[in-house]
Amino acid sequence: RMDIKKEYKQLKLYNLKLSDAGIYTCKYGSHEVHTSLHILKLTIPLDGHFLQNEVPELILMQNSTSPLPNLSITLFNSSNNRVTKEFQSKAQQKYTVSLKKLEAMDSGTWVCQVHSDSPLTNQNISFAVKVLGFQNPDLERKYATVDSTVILTWHLNSQKIKWNKHFTGQLNWKQQESANAHELLDFIVTAQGEMEETKKSSSFLFEIPEIKPEGIIEVKLPKVHFNHSGHYQCQVEYQGRHAWRKIELVVMKVSANPDGPLSREANVTLTCQVSGPLPPNAYLRWVPVNGTHTDIKNSKQQEVKLEVNVSAAGLWSCHLMEDNDSKISLHYHVEEAPTWIKYVIIGASVGGSLLVFVLGCLCIISGISWQRRRQRAKRMAQARQYLLENKTCHCQQ
Repeated sequence: RMDIKKEYKQLKLYNLKLSDAGIYTCKYGSHEVHTSLHILKLTIPLDGHFLQNEVPELILMQNSTSPLPNLSITLFNSSNNRVTKEFQSKAQQKYTVSLKKLEAMDSGTWVCQVHSDSPLTNQNISFAVKVLGFQNPDLERKYATVDSTVILTWHLNSQKIKWNKHFTGQLNWKQQESANAHELLDFIVTAQGEMEETKKSSSFLFEIPEIKPEGIIEVKLPKVHFNHSGHYQCQVEYQGRHAWRKIELVVMKVSANPDGPLSREANVTLTCQVSGPLPPNAYLRWVPVNGTHTDIKNSKQQEVKLEVNVSAAGLWSCHLMEDNDSKISLHYHVEEAPTWIKYVIIGASVGGSLLVFVLGCLCIISGISWQRRRQRAKRMAQARQYLLENKTCHCQQ
């Protein structure tokens, strides 16, 4: 691990170790020169390959002739911003620091700046950090209406940071946090960056787009149902460690009771419902399209259901609001029943009343006839009894 060039009085050491620190002496005739070698070693765990939200610990070791100098250490991230966390020292030989939770944007070249006054030391140690993860926010919320089409997308940064390690991943869905997760698909990304996806669920109606940019995990729900709402979690796995991002899908639907055209002097109840739960600043709003401001009805914050009673035909719109911003809306058209339907309803009512009257009359007549037959039968029985008791036969001359 060394190379000596006598003509230049030069000693070159390769692959330095902490144990190589010390005093090196060069003798040339009666001349003698001493050089102190101070060695610093910065240890980056996992060869600088981390996953999102991991908290790695950096270790800086030093070895030199006694006494060991007191080091001042400053860490700069990939954006050249100073990391506020301080290195903790143990007997001035070992310095450690636990970084904050890493994000995908932390990928790049970091610099550890080491300074000492005695002996004078100014050393910059550069090291590469690659953070595999998603460019999506921590929790993304997406809104959709029933029967609409929704595309859910996760942006992996593996291509951007030139991640050259094999890793796997999967996409899961569950309607509630406490429910069991259903695996929708899994994927493999090779060291060359090639991705292979496999669809797992056969009961859940979704599609995997064939053409999409590299590093994209995407599913398409061609016709959203109300029970498609919930948490969609995409996660990657590397060497037994995991990173993930969730997209929460909130679905809205509207309905009417009773359903169908609105007849004269009748009311209908319109119901707007979202799958929820909603953020604290969210609420529902019913708005008549051609109505007045006084006809608008708002729910309380975070309520997932709102009803409004309607007595006239017209177009109503339900909005999901966050503060004063409408995130999604769905319309319901209350139709007025045609005139002939009104007459049919009136005729049916009158006909129904007449039918009840006729049936009542028939019941009375039938009751009277039954009573007469009963009395006649009773008189005939009495006559037969009388004849038997007197044993008399009356013949007409």
